[in-house]
Amino acid sequence: MTPPTQPTPPRRVTIVDVARHAQVSTTAVSKVLRNAYGASPEMRARVRRAIEELGYRPLAAARGLRGRTYTVGVMLPDIRNPFFPEILDGITGRLADTDYQVFLGPGCNGEKEEARVTEAMIDRGMDGLVLVAPVSSRTRLEAVAATVPTVVVGRHGHSAAYDTVVDDDVAGAALVVGHLVELGHRRIAHIEHRETDPTRAAEMPNAQRADGYRRAMRAHGLVDDVVSTSYTQRGGYEGARELLARPQRPTAVFAGADIVAMGVLEALSEAGLTTPGDLSLAAYDNTALAALAPVSLTSVDQAGRQLGDNAARLLLDRIEDRGKPSAQVKLSPTLVVRRSTAAPGQLRLQRRP
Repeated sequence: MTPPTQPTPPRRVTIVDVARHAQVSTTAVSKVLRNAYGASPEMRARVRRAIEELGYRPLAAARGLRGRTYTVGVMLPDIRNPFFPEILDGITGRLADTDYQVFLGPGCNGEKEEARVTEAMIDRGMDGLVLVAPVSSRTRLEAVAATVPTVVVGRHGHSAAYDTVVDDDVAGAALVVGHLVELGHRRIAHIEHRETDPTRAAEMPNAQRADGYRRAMRAHGLVDDVVSTSYTQRGGYEGARELLARPQRPTAVFAGADIVAMGVLEALSEAGLTTPGDLSLAAYDNTALAALAPVSLTSVDQAGRQLGDNAARLLLDRIEDRGKPSAQVKLSPTLVVRRSTAAPGQLRLQRRP
């Protein structure tokens, strides 16, 4: 019995097919694809129409051989943190009207993992990288930037090798402390992310927030109270448990990130306490979680979408001109006040968990 004939797979549409359909040369099609000088508006319209009618898609590898792949790599340190999608939205929004496509890689808050991701992106010929809150050393970041245009988001400090976009974390922490003091709080604790590498501490946003908290407490004549865990829900839970176990617990807690505040809320619920009746709670990032009605979390808005938008803008500029001076963008945060903060309730504060 004769085996059934296998259907012939459809042939991929090529640049030659597009040129024939548009009745132009392949050189003209290449100019349109590269957005190069020398193609008239009429020619561009004919080529774009042919591309759409034929469903032509250029091979990324072929584009890379011509100098660009039109891909951008974005490294996120923790895909579980609800703030980082805000930055990603800003990046993709800025690139929406371009030929660039974004590819994501998890850095997993580790230097080895970050190196693996960035090296993979470089090996695949990506035209530029956006590294969000990287934990790698500055030497490592500069080595990456020497190879491919790079923008670093969330790391303070300047480098001639790469551009940076940051939030004024010191000012943001001061907004939280000032708000809580105005409400009447004097025992205000802070849950920070424990920094394991002192050489990069000054550049990290968590260290900047802790520093801003300490400065603001001193400015108001108050004693700081810092618990070091991690910027995770588990870290918030453990930090809150430590604070609640004290003979004299704080009346307010400043969690270094919204994800940390979620752990604090878990610990409060477990102890039979509520916010703000037993403890005022404020955080940082103003994520979608903070705005949920059952949570209603007072939080610093560091404009994640603007961070991402500026990062993509700087990266496009850097791709076009590798020799341009490095740029630094610092955004000013605002405080969004919700129901999780209120004046300390003296009667309920006497109740122990």
